[in-house]
Amino acid sequence: MVVRVVLLGTAAGGGFPQWNCACALCAAARDGRLPSRTQECAAVTGNGRDWWLLNASPDLRAQLTATPALWPGPGPRDTPLRGVLLTDAEADHVTGLSELRGAADLKVYAAPPVRAVLAPARAALDRYARWEWADSLADGGFVLAGGLVVTAHPVGMKIPKYVPAPTPDPAGPWVTAYRVEDLASGGVLVYAPCAGAWSPALEELCAQADCVLLDGTFFASDEMGTAVRSGAGQAAMGHLPVTGPDGSLAGLARHPGARRIYTHLNNTNPLLDPASAARARVAEEGVEVLPDGAELVL
Repeated sequence: MVVRVVLLGTAAGGGFPQWNCACALCAAARDGRLPSRTQECAAVTGNGRDWWLLNASPDLRAQLTATPALWPGPGPRDTPLRGVLLTDAEADHVTGLSELRGAADLKVYAAPPVRAVLAPARAALDRYARWEWADSLADGGFVLAGGLVVTAHPVGMKIPKYVPAPTPDPAGPWVTAYRVEDLASGGVLVYAPCAGAWSPALEELCAQADCVLLDGTFFASDEMGTAVRSGAGQAAMGHLPVTGPDGSLAGLARHPGARRIYTHLNNTNPLLDPASAARARVAEEGVEVLPDGAELVL
């Protein structure tokens, strides 16, 4: 029994190339000079039979089809999927729930504000098959089928743009990271594809981890304005940049004992290019950028 993690998708919202973007990186992907990527999502198991999704991307159907371990069977409607752990309520992390409609007995974990804002979607999905919706921040964490112990940790306050004001709980922890521990081996995965800042909580999580999947949305804080249009900076989007004095690369450098991987890469991020100086820089620190479909074993 080992923990297996499959990176179903590694791009930020819109995927790579993004359908309405003609930046240099997207053009290179359309020309076949860079590999395309689907929107961020992962799957984890502790026994190879019970699989849990980490977020549910709009590309979920294609991601499941491309991953034999997640194919249905042996019965005509059997599936190895047991549920979903949501880190936030962003559209690129929850839209894929609709692809799972009709699957019986799934369990979805999310923070209270996320569960509240998804109430209409929950009601609609329950008309196909009733699911259990659980509080990911419940005291003591929770145990997943397959021998995995999970705790959720607040790492951001970013409220999705589609949420009208006033929100159900504007002060709540909208963005969480997950610490996933295998009871048998003691291996620890930290999954934080969205983070607003390098916080003491994130520092502690990384110190405990054997593997960290971390928000790599933007390489630099001014990236959106530089690559796409003026005035569209990272700060307004609530993601921790890779570089800079308070960036994630500096934080990850303090934890060389863990395997460290960037995910949720925006289409403007030079890390998408294996030949870039940006990719060389993170590689020097021992931090990885992996393709869609990569599998990790803890």
